[in-house]
Amino acid sequence: MNPSMSVDSFDVIVVGAGIVGLAHAYTAAQRGLRVCVVERDAACLGASIRNFGFITVTGQAPGDMWRRAMHSRDVWQAIAPQAGIDIVHRHLWLAAYRPEAHAVLEAFLRTPMAEACALIDATDAQARAPGLNLAQTRSVLFSPHELRVESRTAVGLLARWLAEAHGVVFRFGETVHEVETPRVRTSRGTLRGERVVVCTNTELHGLFAGRIAAHDLRLCRLQMLRVQPEAGFRLPGAVMTDLSLVRYEGYSSLPEAAALRERLMQEERASLDHGIHLIVVQSADGSLVVGDSHHYGDAPEPFAIEAVDQLILRHLRSTLNLETAQVTERWTGVYPSSKTTPCVIDAPDDATRVVLVTSGSGASTGFGIAADVFDAW
Repeated sequence: MNPSMSVDSFDVIVVGAGIVGLAHAYTAAQRGLRVCVVERDAACLGASIRNFGFITVTGQAPGDMWRRAMHSRDVWQAIAPQAGIDIVHRHLWLAAYRPEAHAVLEAFLRTPMAEACALIDATDAQARAPGLNLAQTRSVLFSPHELRVESRTAVGLLARWLAEAHGVVFRFGETVHEVETPRVRTSRGTLRGERVVVCTNTELHGLFAGRIAAHDLRLCRLQMLRVQPEAGFRLPGAVMTDLSLVRYEGYSSLPEAAALRERLMQEERASLDHGIHLIVVQSADGSLVVGDSHHYGDAPEPFAIEAVDQLILRHLRSTLNLETAQVTERWTGVYPSSKTTPCVIDAPDDATRVVLVTSGSGASTGFGIAADVFDAW
């Protein structure tokens, strides 16, 4: 750095310390740039710590999002041990209980995104994964690509490592009021950044509100639970079922998904109405993180619906061989959502980018998105 440069001047300023913001900070630091991250809260408290910590590759939208997820998985795998982040478990097991779901998985295996994945006979899968209830299963898709971190702690550990190992400057508890690159005005003063990346997640009416409004975004509220099974219960990896096949675009965009959706509309209408699809991951202490649902609006209320939690728990009990399943925590999360794009990358000017993941896949695709942003720059 030029000795005459002010301590408040940076090559890149990132607004927002969620996982998408941290991914951009990491990518910039890797390219030798001096980086500052400004976060309005004293710590990251939003969607980045309220999710599964599940780095999902298989099932992402074809094209850029799948490619970005593969890149993000590789980054997580490389930096997790350096940052002191445990990879709690790996792999995805997606159980198909209906013949229509099996047909979707067969079709998926014919796509390039099925690289290294396999369709396993239910009997073989049951022997390898006794924690799953596969008695009525047609088949199980196994993917080796996925990994899982504990998002509640991983985001903070990542920020600390970026500061210690890469010299990223963090300014927590500081609100950005205005961005006119290179000038960034905050609640504590003025910073200078040659480039600015705005990653403010659910703040749709703040910075660059007019440009964000053009993308017709809304907010999505999800419900999640932590469940304590009996001692010794272990999952073989992350678990999904039929409902995920009509939600994740890598599956739902296949023609075969139409028949599955039609059947689910008859058998699981309430779950579809609440945007429920089962994901189960396991923490190091043996507890299960379970979800989730999806309710949309301009200002989703923060109140969880007990009937929705009970639907999620019903799917959990029918999918896993659990003797006990005590709920120990419940919470909601909110993220921006779009009907037309999984990610918004907007350029107010040549030196400024607004980046919002609008598909709930920030942990899974954020590092890939950040690489694309800086490559294009």
